[in-house]
Amino acid sequence: MPTILDIFNDSAFSATSLTNAINVVPNEYGRIRELGLFSSEPLTTTTVAIEYNQGQLNLLPTRARGAPSSLGTPTKTSLRQFATFHIPHDDFVRADDVQNIIARVAADGVRESVMGLVNRKQAIMRRKHAVTLEHMRMSALRGAILDSDGSTLLNLFTEFGVTQKSIDFVLGTTTTNVGAKIDELTAYMEDNLLGETMSSIHVLASPEWFAKFIGHTSITDAWKYYDGAYNPMRNDVRKKFVHRGVTFEEYRGYAQYLQEDGTYANRKHIPAGEAVAFPLGTTDTFSTYWAPADFIDTVNTMGQEIYVRQVVDPEFQRWVKIHTQSNPLPLVKRPALLVKLTSSN
Repeated sequence: MPTILDIFNDSAFSATSLTNAINVVPNEYGRIRELGLFSSEPLTTTTVAIEYNQGQLNLLPTRARGAPSSLGTPTKTSLRQFATFHIPHDDFVRADDVQNIIARVAADGVRESVMGLVNRKQAIMRRKHAVTLEHMRMSALRGAILDSDGSTLLNLFTEFGVTQKSIDFVLGTTTTNVGAKIDELTAYMEDNLLGETMSSIHVLASPEWFAKFIGHTSITDAWKYYDGAYNPMRNDVRKKFVHRGVTFEEYRGYAQYLQEDGTYANRKHIPAGEAVAFPLGTTDTFSTYWAPADFIDTVNTMGQEIYVRQVVDPEFQRWVKIHTQSNPLPLVKRPALLVKLTSSN
């Protein structure tokens, strides 16, 4: 029977094999991932430079044949550089874990059984990275990318020099023309695309905001007789209620984080009483950049979503450390298109 060290020196446990294995595990967590909003773009560096162009398309004048052409004028651009975030995470396969597996299998099945244990560990680690990515992407949609403790890593409005648009739907007042509020949202989005395109507008709303919205007197009939794929009288359509061309969705996502006292608490991605609106079908507004890992052999290579390395306890071979890391940067390059929706009483 091979020793534990020999098992982990097998090619199945190489850095390449482990990295390929963890990236094959599907990311099944998060509504933002399901929407396919953020495109993935690998980097060979740890930073990305964004050229911010405020120029707009203008009409071209006609000319007589043979006359000089109109000339394009230089547009004012500014270059902004952003660093990716480094997210390392470790776990261990201990001697006792492997001992218990070896005791139940034949000698020729040891590698496969230990590999199964490692894969289960990696699947758990993969989900933790997925939860973290969803949290960062969701906070990016609100304009400020947050760390696990709630501190701001990157304020997109400040970096791009824009002020967030906020629309108070005044859902606590029965006479509010909610349709006019939705039209205001649509008009604002269309006016601020500035060369970008969109297919539709999507709203992710806290349960409190969504309940007020569908309960408003100017919305109740539209909700009651909604002719979408499901009838709200019989089915739960909180995931898709389309009104005046805008899709409204209740979003209950939250993240669990470690507090200073060692206990865990939940933080809602969207605060109670708020909602966020953003465009779908854009070409170059939402991106997640992936930098290479800080390993010698990955320097200047195309970044991957997650990397894995493992090392055996050099003194007593009591454990094998599994190291994972992700180096993402979820970026909204047109933060002016992120609209905050509130509701005063």
